[in-house]
Amino acid sequence: MPQRHSKNNNDLAFFTYDEKRKLGYGTQKERLGKDSIKPFDACCLCLKPLIDPMCCQKGHVFCKECILECLLSQKKDIQRKLAAHAAQQKQEKTEEEEKLMLQKARELDAFDQQNHGAVPQYSDKNYNKDKNSFHGANSVKATSYEEEALRTMKAFWLPSATPEATLKVEAPSTSTICPEGKEKLKLKTLFPIYLTEDGYDDKKSMSALEKTYICPSCKVTLTNTLSLVALSSCGHVFCKKCANKFMAVDKVCLVCNKGCKERNLVPLEKGGTGFAGHGDHLVASDFKHLGSGSGLGLVRPAMKT
Repeated sequence: MPQRHSKNNNDLAFFTYDEKRKLGYGTQKERLGKDSIKPFDACCLCLKPLIDPMCCQKGHVFCKECILECLLSQKKDIQRKLAAHAAQQKQEKTEEEEKLMLQKARELDAFDQQNHGAVPQYSDKNYNKDKNSFHGANSVKATSYEEEALRTMKAFWLPSATPEATLKVEAPSTSTICPEGKEKLKLKTLFPIYLTEDGYDDKKSMSALEKTYICPSCKVTLTNTLSLVALSSCGHVFCKKCANKFMAVDKVCLVCNKGCKERNLVPLEKGGTGFAGHGDHLVASDFKHLGSGSGLGLVRPAMKT
């Protein structure tokens, strides 16, 4: 059976759709595999199995040591920025005072020389435009004004007169932020979580990577495919189905019988890292230009819609 003529027609002045597909043109999509997704029991900072896990109100889980070290480094950085901002304000205030003192000294010098019958010659253009300054016959040349004019002269070819752009230090925010969700985070809003280990494992000495966790209510093995909910009141972790069926109705934790409210149910964020998407966004896409083929040509990220 002969093939279709459109696929064999290669004498056109443009590429057909099938030819573009063979050249690798367009948006190439690939679903991220298991190795690209962070496990639910891994820290968002070190990407290792959790040790003394702590959770924020947005559901991001960290190791206790990692999040405390992160918040401490943010505090130190804020203190450094505040000190730099205070030093800049002090310097600006000092420069403003020196400028006012210099202006008063100029006015007194001009007044003194005017009363003694001598008029100074000013080389400073900005000072000549001052409405309150004295303008008259230039009969005396003052060395101090020439030096001042040379200092303020915008002559880029002179190293001593090259203008410099001052670095402005903005007032920093005094709030620490969550390294994963980028929202404001305080140490007192963190709460510890407790994952229930599977007691049916026969292995006595298991590494942290081999540990499995279950829902204490329905005994289902917790994986990335399940939506998990943590109680901020006691820290126990359940699957979302059990949390909505029991805790949201009875207002009591099934493990420790501690009371809880609707606001204490915190959905845990699963999957994704700094290099992969979260939740349902598990597809990586790149746009390849015509002729790039297998990716050896120019590649630019696909535009988000």
